[in-house]
Amino acid sequence: MEALFSILIGFFFAAAVYLMLSKFLVRVLLGVVLLGNAVNLLLFTVGRLMREVPPIIPDGAGAQIGLTANPLPQALILTAIVISFSFFAFLLVLVYRAYQDLGTDNGNEMRVAEPEGEPLPPTGY
Repeated sequence: MEALFSILIGFFFAAAVYLMLSKFLVRVLLGVVLLGNAVNLLLFTVGRLMREVPPIIPDGAGAQIGLTANPLPQALILTAIVISFSFFAFLLVLVYRAYQDLGTDNGNEMRVAEPEGEPLPPTGY
């Protein structure tokens, strides 16, 4: 089961990098979301997939007896989901406002600081 998740994580990372290298901001936004999901799945897989044994220490035992599920990756994933959702909401509003102001989501056409048709600045004194 962990091998299947490892392959899926590789596909998620590859697709996220492909989308983030695009010049369109909506694709970059989807790539960031996919990257966050890939990291969450990676944390989940590294923390071992053992649902059968809860992480409870019985009375009288000083430590865990045998293999149990690790609750730390689950807590990290819950925190990462909240953070990635707020980051996604911020980027979505940012991309929407940029589209409203500039009329495009193409990164190459958004070069307001370098307008086309303007003379180049002087290169020397």
